Amino acid sequence: MDESRRDRDEEGRARNARPRDGLGRPLPYGTPGVERQPEGVVRSPDETVREAQRLLDAGMPFHAHEVFEDAWKSGPEAERELWRGLAQMAVGLTHAARGNSAGGARLLRRGAAAVEAFRESGPHGIGVGALIVWARELAGRVDMPGDGTAGRARVVDASTEAPRLRPGGRA
Repeated sequence: MDESRRDRDEEGRARNARPRDGLGRPLPYGTPGVERQPEGVVRSPDETVREAQRLLDAGMPFHAHEVFEDAWKSGPEAERELWRGLAQMAVGLTHAARGNSAGGARLLRRGAAAVEAFRESGPHGIGVGALIVWARELAGRVDMPGDGTAGRARVVDASTEAPRLRPGGRA
């Protein structure tokens, strides 16, 4: 690819073909990256939860967010907020792992609020209540004042901090 030209389709929209790292950050062209999640995949809710958990466990919450985004776009309207909130939590973890503490905390809290209506029903075996607690607790930790080192962001390890989507461990 000619690096002097922007990677656009015929209509001028970005293709985002640059390689990415495990947290979704763009890498220079020609650098080996992590394989991207295909977009627009229609999965069952069970497949969505299993694939997202696999990616979260691997320290790839940005990629898990893409799986949740597919579910929110293709699933029933009644579950749209569930999948959107889970996607926001995954992006919040992504930002926290990238060192964007304020953005990470904000998205974690927003995601927790979005799934609140599903707390009691626990659709598809998802431990919504535990996820809300996890998101708010992590948001509180990353949003705390720094350790006294000016300009130093609080960074978390994405795989260590990965939530359990279903009670009892692995999905």
